[in-house]
Amino acid sequence: MIQRLARFRSPLALALLVAAAVVLIQALLVPLFAGPAVNQAPRDLPVVVAGPPQAIAGLTQQLAAEQPSAFEIRTVPDAAAAEQALRDREAYAAFVVGADGLTLHTASAASPTVAALLAQAAAESPAGTPVRVVDVVPGDPDDPRGAGFGSGFLPLALTSVLVGVVLTLLNLGRAARLTGLLAYGVLAGLVGAAVLQGWLGVLSGTYLLNAAALGLFTLAVSATVAGLGAALGPAGLGLGTLLVFLVGNALSAIASAPELLPQPWGTLGQWLPIGAGGTLLRSTAFFDGAGALVPGLILAGYAMVGLALTLVRKGPLLSDSVA
Repeated sequence: MIQRLARFRSPLALALLVAAAVVLIQALLVPLFAGPAVNQAPRDLPVVVAGPPQAIAGLTQQLAAEQPSAFEIRTVPDAAAAEQALRDREAYAAFVVGADGLTLHTASAASPTVAALLAQAAAESPAGTPVRVVDVVPGDPDDPRGAGFGSGFLPLALTSVLVGVVLTLLNLGRAARLTGLLAYGVLAGLVGAAVLQGWLGVLSGTYLLNAAALGLFTLAVSATVAGLGAALGPAGLGLGTLLVFLVGNALSAIASAPELLPQPWGTLGQWLPIGAGGTLLRSTAFFDGAGALVPGLILAGYAMVGLALTLVRKGPLLSDSVA
């Protein structure tokens, strides 16, 4: 494709065409990244309500009336059941009505942004008394706002895309490409977990489980890019980078929550590797694996399909494109 553009008859027209094309892509990427951040608000956010039937009936009606479609509300019998729902990742927060009034139970490890928003919204009860906030599943004490957790995914995704591109462009056989991707996934998982958990202290939980989650995530990204490159050539590498890194990063909601993004973008982001990887790592690091099944299967699917596609091309990609 580059050679075809180089043979364009008018250099001036080619330069203008490239400038216009890049500006068009830029115009699409800016709202893709800025739009979700600007329009963050609860959308069917899973929460639970616990307490006496009459009290929680009134509270449920009030929540639904004040913010229609903001919450997906489920009732549970008591505070213990509410806290268990948070530990099982079935809800982000619980409103518990007890003898001492209303208490907000949060799981900031699932989303510090959601926990902060709900705590601010419930700063005062209808009667004007302060609402006590209990963080049932807090994040790592060295990263209470989750900034380190979210920031750690950008370099992991970027280097994983790079590995997929490089292993595709090098003059390697199928077995060597496959071995390189698998070795990268194992090493990236072990080293990534060591840095994020042992060095920076932004992860809790079991080191090997976190390493496995990171390894599966990095393998899914690198194998997807390499697989698309093997199957489609240079266009596949561009498509993989666009889909996995640019679009996937913008819709991942790692720093917030999928339910805070406009739909269907929040849901779509969870079906892409970065969004699924963030959800999986939160499950292994803070929730003893609760909620890990679906994102784990999604990442495994990307990894298996990507690895299978890498077996399509026998020779080097650069020589094929030049020819």
